[in-house]
Amino acid sequence: MSHVKPVRKAVIPAAGLGTRVLPATKAMPKEMLPLVDKPAIQYLVEEAVQSGVTDILIILGRGKGIIEDHFDRAPELETALQKPGKEKQLAEVLGIPKLANLYFVRQKQALGLGHAVLCAKAFTGDEPFLVLYGDDVIAAPEPVCGQLVRAYERYGRPVVGVNAVPWADVSRYCSLKTHPIAGAERDFFVDDMIEKPKPGQEYSNYSILGRVLLDADIYPILEGLPTGANGEYQLTDAMAVYAREKGMTAVDFVGTHYDMGNKLCIAQATVELALQHGEIGADFRAWLKEYCKHL
Repeated sequence: MSHVKPVRKAVIPAAGLGTRVLPATKAMPKEMLPLVDKPAIQYLVEEAVQSGVTDILIILGRGKGIIEDHFDRAPELETALQKPGKEKQLAEVLGIPKLANLYFVRQKQALGLGHAVLCAKAFTGDEPFLVLYGDDVIAAPEPVCGQLVRAYERYGRPVVGVNAVPWADVSRYCSLKTHPIAGAERDFFVDDMIEKPKPGQEYSNYSILGRVLLDADIYPILEGLPTGANGEYQLTDAMAVYAREKGMTAVDFVGTHYDMGNKLCIAQATVELALQHGEIGADFRAWLKEYCKHL
């Protein structure tokens, strides 16, 4: 559909406390937990940029200033790296602030993902925008945000990135009412969804895993939204209203999702990303094969 506006903006809510991965997150935001040699949130920023995004708003809470520092210039470090043999490190450090036009806003109270997205209203204006949940790193052969953008261009509707999750886990996520789209193997029409369904309330075992593409029509819904699960303003509740009124698209994306609020997932993501790493991947693979012989 050629009439849709280009997707140039992204929002990354990163205000959560990270209580599930204490004590690592006692003094450091979970979004800054390193996966090999980059903090988790940098993978999200890079995914958005690789998908055509130029402007990114990161929504922070108290004690998250280190995230701003990471994406800022670091004159003392840059000076220290201006030595022979440090050219690669200097280029990497200088490249981080240039990834995109980065903006930051404080979410004054932790009132949920819906409230966090509402904080982005002035930033996104009347443009479509991606939301990359700050907890979710996705290792994929092609950026998942890009997969969503292409679906938006195909159908002209907001898009959610989904995978099938084990039925036993659906109650921890959300459940979508999905209808296959003819001729599209991984695309679905969605006309309802429910956050954290109780047994018997599930529509399917397709759940949203950390990536959505919305438009400005979500904001009036968010502004009139009552609190939902956990007493918070749930983005899923607003998207459910949108889906019932206008319909949305779900893309069963290609990629492996890792929850950065889960210790096991963090360890798994570290292994997968280390295997893919241009500098250490081959050596790590050889070591891992040897190590696994003793398990």
